[in-house]
Formats: sequence, structure tokens, C-alpha cells
Amino acid sequence: MRKLFQYGGIAASITLIAFGTGSIVMGVQGRDTVRTELAREQIVGTPDSTIPGQKVDTGAEAQAFAKVMRTHTLEATGGQTYAQMGRYLDANGKPTNDEKSAAVDPKTNKPVENGLRNMWVNETALTTALNTAYFAESVSTYVIVMGIALLLSGAGFLVLTLRVLGPEATKPRSTREIAASEAALTS
Repeated sequence: MRKLFQYGGIAASITLIAFGTGSIVMGVQGRDTVRTELAREQIVGTPDSTIPGQKVDTGAEAQAFAKVMRTHTLEATGGQTYAQMGRYLDANGKPTNDEKSAAVDPKTNKPVENGLRNMWVNETALTTALNTAYFAESVSTYVIVMGIALLLSGAGFLVLTLRVLGPEATKPRSTREIAASEAALTS
């Protein structure tokens, strides 16, 4: 039965070490993918951002840029969000949700859409992508930390298994070794 526990402990340790190593590799690859894809977009922080003139190539920088984009969109729309704006423009250029009072585009014969409201659609799509990059990088970092924890747990469990259940633990101890152990405990 002792051998079964010894082999089981070794197998569990190896499994923890393997999962830990795999998690670290996957976390590093995920983080690298986020940073590579962000860099490929060639986004540069605006002068009024927390990253002026800096290339956006990390999750944290992506989140910072998303905040600036929201601020710029609110400035352009007079502080209104998508849901607060009229869908169309009337003949005087004022927003309205009433399709009948909306101005008609002579080329399409359809109501004239509120361009600023459409700006919100673009802003939302882009900031969602940037915030997703921030989230993905955060998850990757978490996976790396968990991988390190699994790796250390597996190594510790292996040491414990070999120490408690290993061949040295089954050897009978001499009277001198027992006395030395007891003396060390009482001092």
C-alpha cells in the first residue's frame, strides 16, 4: 500500500508540474498575442491622453486609450450617449426619433440619419475591442500566476512524497538517530 501512495504522489506531482508549465506557456503566448495584435494596429496616444505620443501595445494602454475615445465622443455629442440621441435629423439639423419629421435624403429617399449617433456605434465597437484586449491580457497574467502556483505546488508535493514515502523513510532508524532527532526537537 505504501508503494501505491508513493507512486500516486509522484504522479500527482508530475501532473501539477505539467499543468503549471502548460499554464505558464499558454499565459505567455496569450499575452504576446494581445500585444502583437495591438501593436499591429499602429494606435498612438493622443496629446490629451495618459499615454501621449506612445504606441498602444499593452492591455493597460488599450484601456487608457478607450477612455480617451469615450471622452472625445462625449465632447463631440455634447455629452449625450447613443441612447440619448435622436436617430434622425430634421430639416433644421436637429435630432429626432420621429421618422415622419426627419429630413429626407434626396439621393436615397430615406430619412437622414444622425451622424453623431452613428459615431457612437463606431466608438462602442472600437472601445469594446480595446477593453477586451485589456481583459485578455489580465486573464493571461492570471494564468501565468496560477501556472507558477501549480508548478510550485507540484514541486512541493513531490518533495513531500519522496521525503515521507520515499526509500529513506522506510529504513529503520538507529537508536542514535532517534536520540539525535529528539534532542534537536527539545533544544
